[in-house]
Amino acid sequence: MTVYFIGAGPGAADLITVRGARILAASPVCLYAGSLVPVELLAECPKDARLTDTANLDIEQITAELVRAHADGHDVARLHSGDPSVFSAVNEQMKRLDEAGVPYEVVPGVPAFAAAAAALKRELTVPTVGQTVILTRIAQRATAMPEGEDLATLGRSGALIVLHLAARYVDRVVDELLPHYGADCPTAVVAMASRPDEIILRGPLDSIAEQVKAAGVIRTAVIMVGRTLGAEQFRDSHLYAVGRDRHVC
Repeated sequence: MTVYFIGAGPGAADLITVRGARILAASPVCLYAGSLVPVELLAECPKDARLTDTANLDIEQITAELVRAHADGHDVARLHSGDPSVFSAVNEQMKRLDEAGVPYEVVPGVPAFAAAAAALKRELTVPTVGQTVILTRIAQRATAMPEGEDLATLGRSGALIVLHLAARYVDRVVDELLPHYGADCPTAVVAMASRPDEIILRGPLDSIAEQVKAAGVIRTAVIMVGRTLGAEQFRDSHLYAVGRDRHVC
């Protein structure tokens, strides 16, 4: 058997990948994060599948479920929101499966920042304006940030910053980025990206905190700060340039 860590996407049920949906439909066991994964996805599971909501389980209880399925000879669809590569807490699960000798694979999904960019109808990298995207979060009581990864340090780059898990602390975000990006820097917050209740907030950096609090956004959101969000005058990319010699790499 195999445990499949599947990125279920940012919220809309039809944003799961074809590969993820195929594995989900064939797995007799499914563990899912009930507070984040759309319940509509569970309709893709086999009718007699064993479904377990992991929202209230700790890491040892989750591992026990995965090891149990392995002992029973069942494939497992382990659904995570977004994409497993960022802020997904799959590392500790894979580590325990390695120790238990349980095989697993990772199936990528649509990350929240990509869904947010789609909602904004923006490319996050714009020629001559910005070519770097920083995915990060801020220090909280539960998890500190490594040295050199605080916003004050990252902000010196001037790159587009995408913050996960930070809407509740939007005042801190603004205070730490204002010295580097300026009060007028284009900023956006997208909550529940791709879902029917999606919320999109836009404005200069110095106004975004007020908007976030007025909208009641405290979770399931990404904050984006950077000049590419408002870029209107920029050079076309070389990729499709009219004068480009397409016989040269």
